Amino acid sequence: MARRTYTTELGCIACEELDDFGAGNEGWLVDNPNLLCALDSHSLALANRSVILVLGWVGSDGYQVKIKPSDLSPIEAEYISALEWLVLDEIKVILAGTSCGYLLIYSLSGDLILKQMIHPARILKIRVRGLKRDLSYGSSYEEVSIVMPGVIARIEGSDIQNTLRKWFQESNARIWDPKSSSRDMEDSGNSFETLAYQVWNVSKYSACADAAITGVMPPPLMELQSLSGRMLLFRHSASLLTCLKDHPRKGEKLTLSPSGTLAVITDSLGRILLLDTQALVVVRLWKGYRDANCLFMEMLVNRDTASSSSIDYEPEKNDYCLCLAIHAPKKGIAEIWQMRTGRRLRTIRCAKGSKLLQPSSRFGSSMASPYVPLEVFLLNGDSGEISILNRTLS
Repeated sequence: MARRTYTTELGCIACEELDDFGAGNEGWLVDNPNLLCALDSHSLALANRSVILVLGWVGSDGYQVKIKPSDLSPIEAEYISALEWLVLDEIKVILAGTSCGYLLIYSLSGDLILKQMIHPARILKIRVRGLKRDLSYGSSYEEVSIVMPGVIARIEGSDIQNTLRKWFQESNARIWDPKSSSRDMEDSGNSFETLAYQVWNVSKYSACADAAITGVMPPPLMELQSLSGRMLLFRHSASLLTCLKDHPRKGEKLTLSPSGTLAVITDSLGRILLLDTQALVVVRLWKGYRDANCLFMEMLVNRDTASSSSIDYEPEKNDYCLCLAIHAPKKGIAEIWQMRTGRRLRTIRCAKGSKLLQPSSRFGSSMASPYVPLEVFLLNGDSGEISILNRTLS
């Protein structure tokens, strides 16, 4: 009887450039708290305190780019504290947050597109969330949220997209006009666009370790508009709807489902809470999962029915069910549970030094292509192997 395989190998990220990040040492990917990872189609971005490395894995069309931010403040001991990909139609860039509260946007060639102060505090996490706004026409809606210890900021994806398009158009123009390129280099220090953003103060109740935006209420109470008319900044103290307190447990990481109706929270004592964000109640609880990492994914549950009707049948959204992948490094396994109250579908052995990753956007997702499910990837840092968790139950 053939052994069941629950993952499919995609390639390997091993290369000499990873030596600067500690590769070659056992557990280098997971033991360094300053090492950040972000996944995109065929590319992986890693960052330590002062360097960003973008690389593709063997067997893909990826490439290697090393970015060394030159304007991190040595006086403030500023460092890179957050990392994420942003994909807006044909535009793909890297978002980085710093310990002093700056948002940095880099092109894939390593050029700094934007540097903007969001709030004078360490950026803990950058989240990119996209939703289909109109299923008939395929229009989408993206937003970027920035999490800091006492503040949550939100930027409209359309505002970022307009800024990026303008930058790339000017960049292409400089290629064809060397004279304008030299003039632009002299004025580069003042060439950054300013993005409008909203800010919510959440420090009134407790320290913030992680956060996600599930929806936006009507405009905040105060609106401050700059003299230029381009920048619109909202400031608001968020009102408390509910609070779950269980001292001495502390929430550590939060993961939001694609629709935003479910959230998973891991705490400091090994519990995992499944929260209904609309009813504001805990609907499920797991215990004994210290240092767990959770990601939502979709599994194909109606495969037999679909395949029997047509050989060329492409699974649709209704053929998939929402699941939760739980990586428990202390146990050396990853489990997949059906939402909301379903059974455990499978258990996958994971090598020590592995990490679950998920791209901020779905690969190849469009109205013209078949439905692209939410997928989860497994990166083995010690071997460099990257795999995808199979989405079929057979």
